Amino acid sequence: MPANVIRRRRGLMLVLSSPSGAGKTTLTRLLTRDDADVELSVSWTTRPPRPGEIDGVHYVFVSKDAFRAHRAADGFLEWAEVHDNLYGSPREPILDALDKGRDVLFDIDWQGAQQLTNSAQADVVKVFILPPSMIELRRRLDERAADHRAVIKKRMSNAYSEISRWDGYDYVLVNDELDNCYGQLKSIVAAERLRRQRQPWLPNFVQRLLQEDT
Repeated sequence: MPANVIRRRRGLMLVLSSPSGAGKTTLTRLLTRDDADVELSVSWTTRPPRPGEIDGVHYVFVSKDAFRAHRAADGFLEWAEVHDNLYGSPREPILDALDKGRDVLFDIDWQGAQQLTNSAQADVVKVFILPPSMIELRRRLDERAADHRAVIKKRMSNAYSEISRWDGYDYVLVNDELDNCYGQLKSIVAAERLRRQRQPWLPNFVQRLLQEDT
């Protein structure tokens, strides 16, 4: 038999995108709860912490000068400016996690997904979550009872623009039934972990197999 080989895979960057109300946040919570090898990306931001937010857990809170200096040093895999605040995914800790065989989950929009693809295409797996209908999407937003009517109207308007980007993703799931959609998401993760390019131990293993006498 071939000598023992450490079969450590390379992690992946799992991007989940969807319009608000399609179930992305719930799927993210389930996956990070159930799968110990999946961790949520902790972004840098220049906005102040909200009540209950912990630095280094929910976000890394930094000044705009610190953020811009890190950006100038190519320290982010992707970044964006939202309502005068800067957000970015730090390159070094994410790539370190991938090297250790851990998967990093990103809850970002199509623009962030494209930036990640440009930065590290071989490591990125993009999944878009669709609602079963726009009527159902509106019902879910209404049921939240967390947003004013004007905010819901804006979210619905944004949803059409976001959904139009569906064909830029590797996988597209329709979240008409949560358990089924979650099962499909777990299947995607399991299959992507087995991709040949994420098994750096395989070349040496195969070479040893070919050198064996029978």
